[in-house]
Amino acid sequence: MVDAMKPGSVIVDVAIDQGGCCETAKATTHAEPTYMVGKVVHYCVANMPGGVPRTSTYALNNATLPFALQIADKGWRQALQDNVHLRNGLNVAFGKVTCREVAEDLGYLYHDALSVIAG
Repeated sequence: MVDAMKPGSVIVDVAIDQGGCCETAKATTHAEPTYMVGKVVHYCVANMPGGVPRTSTYALNNATLPFALQIADKGWRQALQDNVHLRNGLNVAFGKVTCREVAEDLGYLYHDALSVIAG
């Protein structure tokens, strides 16, 4: 697909730290952030937020603080019962794997998060 892209197109891989988004992606650094594959520019800097630490810290805080406040106000069990987004982030509780993908990858029995935390 990269070969079919228009010359001068750019691929920005914001998840290169987690394996990359396409087969032509390879981690780069802020010192040498780009490379070409054919006529397509690739920008695959690992830890992109490190280039703007103050801004990225504020952004991360703004995105996560509401979740932290829910946990603080309600306790972790009630917060996860009330908020599917928090619950989707749960991998293990009380020794039981509550993330289907983790259970499958590691060969463990999967347990529904709601059934585990409701007890």
